[in-house]
Amino acid sequence: MKYTHLGRTGTTVSRIVLGTMNFGDRTSEEDSFAIMDRAFDLGVNFFDTANAYGGSAGRGATEEIIGRWFAARPGVRDDIVLATKVHSPMVAPNDDGSDVVNARGAAAWQVRREAIASLERLQTDRIDLYQFHHIDRHISWQELWQAMEVLVARGEVVYTGSSNFAAWNIAQANEVASQRHFLGLVSEQSLYNLAQRSIELEVIPAAQHYGLGILPWSPLSGGLLSGGSSDKRARSGESRITEARAKQQDQLDAYDRFAAERGWTSASLGLAWLLHQPGVTGPIIGPRTIEQLESAVAAVDIELSADDLTALDELFPGPGGQAPEAYAW
Repeated sequence: MKYTHLGRTGTTVSRIVLGTMNFGDRTSEEDSFAIMDRAFDLGVNFFDTANAYGGSAGRGATEEIIGRWFAARPGVRDDIVLATKVHSPMVAPNDDGSDVVNARGAAAWQVRREAIASLERLQTDRIDLYQFHHIDRHISWQELWQAMEVLVARGEVVYTGSSNFAAWNIAQANEVASQRHFLGLVSEQSLYNLAQRSIELEVIPAAQHYGLGILPWSPLSGGLLSGGSSDKRARSGESRITEARAKQQDQLDAYDRFAAERGWTSASLGLAWLLHQPGVTGPIIGPRTIEQLESAVAAVDIELSADDLTALDELFPGPGGQAPEAYAW
């Protein structure tokens, strides 16, 4: 495994992040335990989850599985940088489809309540990286940072991060944090892969300016860049992915050949490309099997040449750099 700092912090994290969204939904608890065991053995020390993950097992189920894994392995917790998120509703909507009052968002009341609940489910005394799962446009940054300052002062949160933020949101957040003499955001979790490079326009430049590490989610575009799978449980078999693959068949076939000619899997190549991009701390992988995990970890040893990167840019053109040069002049 290779390691880097989490954004501008002094904390060292693995360049592959174990995402756990499948745990309790597509992956059984037994298999989830096996994946976490193997990831830990391979040197992956950065685990990412969210309070709402659990899918068919119910909201919060994923955190509960991770908590039981920690409880069954005394001493492991201090070797893991644990990230979770707040914002999504944790209760079912009303009969008319509307949200239950105070069920979602990042108000101080909600953040405090959900932090306590996540700590209980995770069976831990702290959240190492507490992330806002989405921007909450209905509250002020003064309120949000006051809530986080309390959690940090109590030792229940170490760092704060964002997910799905625009560049402007990152700037707002860290400017206000600076005024309050607070560290502010240290990471941004965002959709980023060869097939979706929009964040290169403004989010990545903003993250680099403020010292945020980029944590790409859906690094293989939901399975589009995985080379395909015969496993019926795989996301790459979902209709939206098969339809997208059909529309881009020639492009994806060329990509798969590019990987095969160099002795790499398509999935490993997609992750390796992200590891070569400026500002990226590590892509978040969501393995359902040990084999998928090991394939992902292999990406850290792939060295892409300048010619390789140019060829991939030609296959999957980005927006043309950062704004405004990408579109103005």
